[in-house]
Amino acid sequence: MKKEYLIYKLSEEMKEATRIDNELFPKFDVKRGLRNEDGTGVLVGLTKIGNVVGYERVPGGGLKPIPGKLFYRGYDVEDISHAIIKEKRFGFEEVAYLLLSGRLPDKEELLSFRELINDNMPLEQKTKMNIIELEGSNIMNILSRSVLEMYRFDANADDTSRDNLMRQSIELISKFPTIIAYAYNMLRHATFGRSLHIRHPQEKLSIAENFLYMLKKDYTELDARTLDLLLILQAEHGGGNNSTFTVRVTSSTGTDTYSAIAAGIGSLKGPLHGGANIQVADMFHHLKENIKDWTNVDEIDTYFTRMLNKEVYNKTGLIYGIGHAVYTISDPRALLLKELARDLAREKGRESEFAFLELLEERAIATFGRVKNNGKTVSSNIDFYSGFVYEMIGLPQEIFTPLFAMARIVGWCAHRNEELTFDGKRIIRPAYKNVLEELAYVPIKKR
Repeated sequence: MKKEYLIYKLSEEMKEATRIDNELFPKFDVKRGLRNEDGTGVLVGLTKIGNVVGYERVPGGGLKPIPGKLFYRGYDVEDISHAIIKEKRFGFEEVAYLLLSGRLPDKEELLSFRELINDNMPLEQKTKMNIIELEGSNIMNILSRSVLEMYRFDANADDTSRDNLMRQSIELISKFPTIIAYAYNMLRHATFGRSLHIRHPQEKLSIAENFLYMLKKDYTELDARTLDLLLILQAEHGGGNNSTFTVRVTSSTGTDTYSAIAAGIGSLKGPLHGGANIQVADMFHHLKENIKDWTNVDEIDTYFTRMLNKEVYNKTGLIYGIGHAVYTISDPRALLLKELARDLAREKGRESEFAFLELLEERAIATFGRVKNNGKTVSSNIDFYSGFVYEMIGLPQEIFTPLFAMARIVGWCAHRNEELTFDGKRIIRPAYKNVLEELAYVPIKKR
């Protein structure tokens, strides 16, 4: 039997071997995707880190949609972000300190923390050379491999004491921007034939500023402050999002930090998770080309209706950036990002595109409600604006998802540390119901 045919035969047999009828899930009370029947997530743990709020439970059953809220260690992210925006300063390091420690730092603590981050941003020469040798077209894969490579240079890689976990957390948060910037510049050099730039991180710069400096050197203050806000808004999103839950599941086994974080990167890489902003950006480019009048509500509604009916664009029936697993009336991250995105569009001379995107947001929500008519309340999510913001800053699509990881590494580390140090820790081990009947073994001579 030819090997190629055997692969084909096995894949055909896999169709039946992997088929599970949908009616079996309610029959055995199995929460498919760890989701309840009303779409909410199944409670699988407790945390003191982040809280994502999009609805209230109604006495007697049911959900009441409410404006979305996101809390970091009990603090409303809107309050944190508005203070930072008003003062025109950089706040990602402050949020990292809060999420790691559980409290807001004072000025002296924040200054020392920033210095600690800057001290740890440079990469060892072996790591730099490793990134150069790890040529590849996907920065997330290079990031994952680089994180696993860090295990090699850590003398206490397997130590899960509190002190060591915090040290590893700070080193990862510090080095992610450098790894991503170097990996992209290597990709740019190897794939597009451009000059290879290895710029060293600078003292006194924030993480957002240093990343832009290492990636492309030239940037405006508003570019950096907008990126800083994006990092703040994506730093944490509760323990139930797929990549954070992956980190917690992996960490519960007692494995090393680098293995757990690499698992989280693999989860975030998926198009249904961290890759969503790329899909929104691609959709926006398509709509700019296919909507003749960017101010015509009827034309936009008609096109969105055809998209939902799987007639145009990629025929998936989806409008990317609309809807969220928890948020209903609004995603607070999208509202906050839109504030600075408007200013950035003005600075870049792209106000007409921003106005078009705002109108698309409004009409997508209205058209979704009319076409689906399922009583579900939906809003735009942060991905609806983040791709356009990245483009205005001058960032390539290849690093959209790695930037998400650069922010979320803070939340991942905070949740890993919590998973490994709280008193009730226990290996996460859910169950699957087997729905296949027992079979009698047939000797190979009789098959």
